[in-house]
Amino acid sequence: PACLPASQVDIRRPGEIGDYIGRKIRAEILKIDREKRNIVISRRKLIETERDMAKKRLLDTLKEGEIVTGTVKNIADFGAFVDLGGIAGLLHITDMSWGRINHPSELLKIDQKVEVKVLNIDRDKEKIALGLKQREASPWQDLEKKFPIGSRVRGSVVNIMTYGAFVRLEDGIEGLVHISEMSWTRRVNHPSEVVQPGQEVDVVILDINKDKQEISLGMKQIEVNPWELVGEKYPPGTIIEGKVRNLANYGAFVEIEPGIDGLLHISDMSWTKKVTHPNEVVKKGDTLRCVVLEVDRDKQRISLGVKQLSEDPWLNAIPEHYKPGMVVRGAVTKITNFGVFVELEQDLEGLLHISELADHKVENPQDIVKAGDEVDVKILRVDRTDRKIGLSLKRAQWGDSSGGRTDAPETAEDDRPSKRKGPDSPTKGGMDSDHGAMGTDKIRFS
Repeated sequence: PACLPASQVDIRRPGEIGDYIGRKIRAEILKIDREKRNIVISRRKLIETERDMAKKRLLDTLKEGEIVTGTVKNIADFGAFVDLGGIAGLLHITDMSWGRINHPSELLKIDQKVEVKVLNIDRDKEKIALGLKQREASPWQDLEKKFPIGSRVRGSVVNIMTYGAFVRLEDGIEGLVHISEMSWTRRVNHPSEVVQPGQEVDVVILDINKDKQEISLGMKQIEVNPWELVGEKYPPGTIIEGKVRNLANYGAFVEIEPGIDGLLHISDMSWTKKVTHPNEVVKKGDTLRCVVLEVDRDKQRISLGVKQLSEDPWLNAIPEHYKPGMVVRGAVTKITNFGVFVELEQDLEGLLHISELADHKVENPQDIVKAGDEVDVKILRVDRTDRKIGLSLKRAQWGDSSGGRTDAPETAEDDRPSKRKGPDSPTKGGMDSDHGAMGTDKIRFS
């Protein structure tokens, strides 16, 4: 008898050697020891030799595009290895089906006989790429005829990602509904808010890329774009009433109808009050009455205004009630390095320039007035264009009759209003052109 070591029984060491007892096998003689009268044989060596010969014949004769039969020998997450007789080829998961599969085991089993198409041969590396789906014609051929762009079709949601949902139109054909194509007006944070796996949905074909095998689908296109009707429903000048849905630094978003918001910019909230943040005027949830100022259908924007519901007071009301030469009472609201802001009535301020505080030169306005003080001031000038009111404290105190003269005394030594204005004196009757009477542009607060 000859000796067959366990390591030489097969290419892979068998789990149980006893399974081979009584079986007839073919083997190759490895060694003959005449003195010990011993012969060592190897079945493994014979198999490897025959396999190498078969591999060489197969590589010499196999051609790309050929249909061959093989046996599935191993299955992995990325594909399956198919023995073609001497050499195994890789059948990648993406080449198994035109449709979606999650794992190769959904289609194949170990030792299953399959017919595959040879896709690529690398004879130097002895690698063969195989395809199962390529035995059939690609469903992407003539796809435009079956699903023309703009056509409406029905499909089933097969997968949901953060950026959209994949919809199967037929076996092997899927398209993507991007999250931005799900609703005209609704703010969709995740596709699961709109669709679920297995749900039947109507979609519109937006674009087809046959090279990348991609189809862009849209759900919102099934309905009429409400922004196409907004311009007709809400032309400029329309009075609307809506609820404040959200606040931003630059304004408030007001819901005109479900899914349609308009922006009320802070500059359109008040004619007289300088609004630095919308929460000074409105709060989230407030119901507002606004006027439509502009509709931009392309950018899907609506501009709203509140102050436009009433006449601009700077046109008539303010100039009629506050005339140069009048002495009025107001409250000090802000003190800056260049002067004092005095509130004449709610949301209306005038500027009391530092040079108009006293007959003498004032270094610090707080030496004369404090925030909250009530003071009598004379109106020097009302500027409709720049929306400013210039005030004087010292002229009110000495009953100056110069009214709206733009002259301002430069020093305490010569404080008569007829003195010629110096280069550092305020312009426009106590209103420095670099500072807004209704605000605090580029100033330093004391």
